[in-house]
Amino acid sequence: MEIPSKNAEEEGGEDLQLDVPYHEGQNVEEKGQENDEPFHFKGSKRSGLRRSIKAKRIRVLRKGSSKSKDIRLLETESLGKILVINGKLLSAEKDEFILHECLVHPALLFHHNPKSVFIMGGAEGSSAREVLKHRTIKKVVMCTDDKELVNFCRTNLTKNKEAFRREELHLVFKDAIGELEKSKEKFDVIVGDLEEHIEEEARVMPYTQSFYEKTIKPRLNPMGIFVTMAGPAGVLTHKGTFTSIYQTLNSCFQYVRPYHAHVPSYGDTVGWVMASDQTNLLLEPSMCNISLFDGLIIIKIEGGQLQYLNGATIMASSLFNKIVSSGMMNETDIPKED
Repeated sequence: MEIPSKNAEEEGGEDLQLDVPYHEGQNVEEKGQENDEPFHFKGSKRSGLRRSIKAKRIRVLRKGSSKSKDIRLLETESLGKILVINGKLLSAEKDEFILHECLVHPALLFHHNPKSVFIMGGAEGSSAREVLKHRTIKKVVMCTDDKELVNFCRTNLTKNKEAFRREELHLVFKDAIGELEKSKEKFDVIVGDLEEHIEEEARVMPYTQSFYEKTIKPRLNPMGIFVTMAGPAGVLTHKGTFTSIYQTLNSCFQYVRPYHAHVPSYGDTVGWVMASDQTNLLLEPSMCNISLFDGLIIIKIEGGQLQYLNGATIMASSLFNKIVSSGMMNETDIPKED
């Protein structure tokens, strides 16, 4: 793929670029500095792709740092405020609700009466914000070892400030995997919001058969559900990470439900996988229908509606095209050890 010329960029639009260095074509190092060049994002190690935003203005609003991480909150005209970690777009103001509604709400809607939730990671606070929309929630544990990133997001992400103030939210600044392994507490829902691990490789913990069997399942209450981000799930990007996570969970749990949605700022389809051992959950396809989910949203969620998800969207999210379906069914890589 050829890198577009300057003239091509001036025509507008969003370009996919191959192996473009993070700092090429942009110079927004200082707070408040503006630039009208495309801003390039690091892509998946598997795909080798780089994304870029073509905007009339890209401005640094805040800069910060944490353990081995460069944190930037940028302002763009096309995506609004964007959170960038080590050159990788984590979320964008104009569509982050797709990511976090899809990660959180299906599992909480499928559970008959969720009261306790453990979030692995989720430092920006968006997953906790979505969990706390459910009327039945009594306790949310958000566990991450990156206190500096949490403080940066708590201060600068306006949409999540109220969630960080809720008394139901308990922040634990420790390694989420280690904390869950030694915990004696059980939860109704466990949420895997550790995207940085997904970008590395699906076979590293916490995406192994051993981790699911020895750590996740013993920490779930009866009727409990585990859900995790599972990486890109597009026609060209689903193999290796999404398919491996799906098949690994499928080897550990009785009921597994993969689903997906297009996220514009990611320039791709994103996948999630939900799993449970309970037979009386809505994970059973024969029990699912649009009206049921619409009714659950009205009953269980404060305000009675979500920005992206409704009954039809939830039902459609589990329908995959032929290529991705075949990739999931034929995946043989099931990481077994930590």
